[in-house]
Amino acid sequence: MSTLRRTGWRRPAAAALLALLAMGASTAQADSVKAARYYEDALKRFERQDIDGAVIQLKNALQQDARMLTVHVLLGKALLMRSEAAAAEIEFNEALSQGINRAEVAVPLAQALVAQGKQAEVFKQPALVPDGLPDNIRKPLLLVRAAAASDLGDPSRAQAQIDLARAIPPDNADIWLAEVPLRLRARQFDQATAAAEQALRLAPGNGEALYQRATVPHVQGKLDDALKGYERAIAADPRHLEAQLARGGLLIDLNRDADALAQVQSALKLAPSEPRALYLSAVLAERRHDAAAAKAALKAVTAELDPVPIEFIRFRPQALMLNGLAHYGLGEMEKAKPYLEYAQRQTPNSPLSKLLAQVYVAEPNLDRAGEVLESYLKAFPGDGQALVMMATLQMAQGRHARAATLMQEALKSRDAPEFRTALGLSLLRGGQSGDAVGELEKAFQRDPRQVYAGMALVSLYLRGGQTAKAVVIADKLVKQDPNNPTAWIQLGVARRAANNAAGAREAYQKAAQLDPSLVEAQLGLARVDITERQFDAAQARLAALLKADEKNADALYEMALLSEARGQTAEVQRWLSKATDVSTSRNTRADQALVAWLLKQEQPAPALEAARKLLGKAPDDPQTLITYARAQLANRDVKGATATLTNAARRSGFGADPLAQIAGLQLDARDLVGAAYSLDKALQAAPQHVGALALSSTVAMQQGNLALAEKQAKQVVQLRPQAALGYSLLADVAQARKQPAQALEALRKAHEVQPTSGSLLALMRALSRQDAAGKAAQDLAERWLKTHPADLAAWKALGDAQARAGAFPAARRSYDAALKLRPNDVEALNNLANTMIRQGEAAAAATVAEKALALDPRNPSVIDTAGWAYHLAGNGDRALQLLRDARLREPNSPDIRYHLAAALAKAGRKTEAREELDAALRSTAFESHKEAQALSQTLR
Repeated sequence: MSTLRRTGWRRPAAAALLALLAMGASTAQADSVKAARYYEDALKRFERQDIDGAVIQLKNALQQDARMLTVHVLLGKALLMRSEAAAAEIEFNEALSQGINRAEVAVPLAQALVAQGKQAEVFKQPALVPDGLPDNIRKPLLLVRAAAASDLGDPSRAQAQIDLARAIPPDNADIWLAEVPLRLRARQFDQATAAAEQALRLAPGNGEALYQRATVPHVQGKLDDALKGYERAIAADPRHLEAQLARGGLLIDLNRDADALAQVQSALKLAPSEPRALYLSAVLAERRHDAAAAKAALKAVTAELDPVPIEFIRFRPQALMLNGLAHYGLGEMEKAKPYLEYAQRQTPNSPLSKLLAQVYVAEPNLDRAGEVLESYLKAFPGDGQALVMMATLQMAQGRHARAATLMQEALKSRDAPEFRTALGLSLLRGGQSGDAVGELEKAFQRDPRQVYAGMALVSLYLRGGQTAKAVVIADKLVKQDPNNPTAWIQLGVARRAANNAAGAREAYQKAAQLDPSLVEAQLGLARVDITERQFDAAQARLAALLKADEKNADALYEMALLSEARGQTAEVQRWLSKATDVSTSRNTRADQALVAWLLKQEQPAPALEAARKLLGKAPDDPQTLITYARAQLANRDVKGATATLTNAARRSGFGADPLAQIAGLQLDARDLVGAAYSLDKALQAAPQHVGALALSSTVAMQQGNLALAEKQAKQVVQLRPQAALGYSLLADVAQARKQPAQALEALRKAHEVQPTSGSLLALMRALSRQDAAGKAAQDLAERWLKTHPADLAAWKALGDAQARAGAFPAARRSYDAALKLRPNDVEALNNLANTMIRQGEAAAAATVAEKALALDPRNPSVIDTAGWAYHLAGNGDRALQLLRDARLREPNSPDIRYHLAAALAKAGRKTEAREELDAALRSTAFESHKEAQALSQTLR
């Protein structure tokens, strides 16, 4: 037994010492009794879920006796349940410092660390080492460690923790459920499904297991399956909040707002302060145009999440996004920024880049350079006046800067509607239509008598395809001034664009009554006649106008449109030519149309001549330069087109629309540097210009800058969430990164939000790349065609997929269906002929191929098909004639060269056949490779 050595210590008198000890013991005993009573009361409150009451009593207990381990442990658990993770960590560490066995606090301590964003600490603290802990503690601790590793982006380590936990008997559902999100994050859908199914086998009817099972089809885009799964989870456990929230969000995505509202309200009954439920209610309120309710719900979200230190949720992307989006929706951009930045780091594939890029600056200092403005915008996201500053700087660099600057200065002194109208019109003339719309809308909303603002808005809405908005504004203009014929004409234009021919006719007739001399009213009525296929009536109206003025360029142009509607191809060109003869530099519509028509008719040389004539009228007009460049490209003058487009970009100022057109053509000319420059200018003028963003993403991809391409694709998704474009771009990025699973998911989303032939075909191509047999692609097309039987492109794509899979009878039926829709479809005829060849019907195939050849005599694929059919049918002379022609047109096609070699060999021209075969066999990946090798052996 060890003894203490006392040096220099004076003992008190024995009696005094005993008295002091007795007094201390009595006091400590009394305090411990009080502390124990507080603890027992706290424990009862904790068990009946009165967590707040339990915390109060536990703190009272600690005031009486700070050494009670049971109090520290229970207080830590209670604080953790109140989401006070930092305070909980302190209590657990205090219990450890006082000597508690680490098994008592290991799991809740790890949970407290994860809740604070301290995932790395879970692997560093000695108390949290799983070895040496009882199985019933080690098992849940390993699952917490698995979640932490997943948050840290280490899926291998996460799975290893789960595997260790699974090795501890007994097997239970929790382990398998922990694996599901890991597998989903890795896009391992089969393994995720298997894990969820195993959990259900271990815990049949378990709400959490049913919920996790439903998350798999949700992530895969199988929304109907996910919806049913969430409904099963809710039926099993009506209080399962995650399932309720997931179902509510999914119903919103499916535009079932009434059902979604009921589900969200149910979730809010379970958890009135749940941020996700509050955010969903804000989305629904905004859809109802209930701005007050949306704002209140967003404020409730921020009230819940703002008090939580951002470090605590830095590994919780959903919480970060919710608070960032809520602040963004409230216009609190500076508050939104840190949450969105953290969320973007955690989920780089989420559509947050656009929000981070939208920054606004309050200082309209035109002396500062563009790079300073950009830096400022990044430093102060969301400043309400930043967009005005950007517009001011852009206008200062364009041709309409002075007027716009003056209007901006005027708005500083007085926010008058007429000033905003003038500013909007200045922006519009400078090509900044996106900014112009906002200013014009403000002007017209504040003062509907701003007629110029209203008329400009009608034109802008129509240009952007927003016909409903255009009709609303035009209606207001007419109601304000029913005797204004110009307003009636605007209404006619808007109604016709909205496919309301009867309403358009009524409006044009009213304009004509108010002013019988108004030519535009008669032109409008002629357009309605054409729309309703009343061609003779349209002819009479236009003839009357031309009788009054034979040089009426607009009437001549409409005559061309009438001829096109009647199918009178030669007459179209004649009328357009007459219109161009009398048109001036201020009205080049007919000139533009003539070039486009000639290009459509595959007459590149005459199109170039017409474009030169147009250039002579308006040599400095950006649209003229764009049209001229199109003609140059059609004539394969890439160098000339590149120079023309560079000139067009320079003369377009900062007009986003023309710059986007220019960039598209520069892409065609393979001028990536020029396209990038044009798009950079366009996006400076209009950061939210969808077309420019999409093209810029494509350019970045082709330049190898996949990060920028992805960022801009996400901006497109954010701006147009119900359009396939952004998701298709994301698919291209994923494909470039050799991530076929991600590409496929993006294309599924594209087809989900905008189910069209285009999105269907892209998805089919992706499915075919992953499945050589093409079964999934065929199934997709067959489902689509059940509801879209008139989709020509889908029938052809289905036939192609079936043919690739060797299902030639089925492919033939699909091509026949396509040809019923369009008997002269060259592609369908050509592919049908190829299918017939594969079925041994060469003679019949030659007949079909000849029909395709008559329709498209310069297409090397069509020529090749016909030549091969004739070869197999025994008509060697015709076969050689066609196959030689095809080879000259497409010398790089190994299949064509093999076909020609086979025909030459059969004709006894073995030397020439060997030459063609040698050229073909330089490629190792073509359809007829085996046949070519076999033929080559016979010729040696």
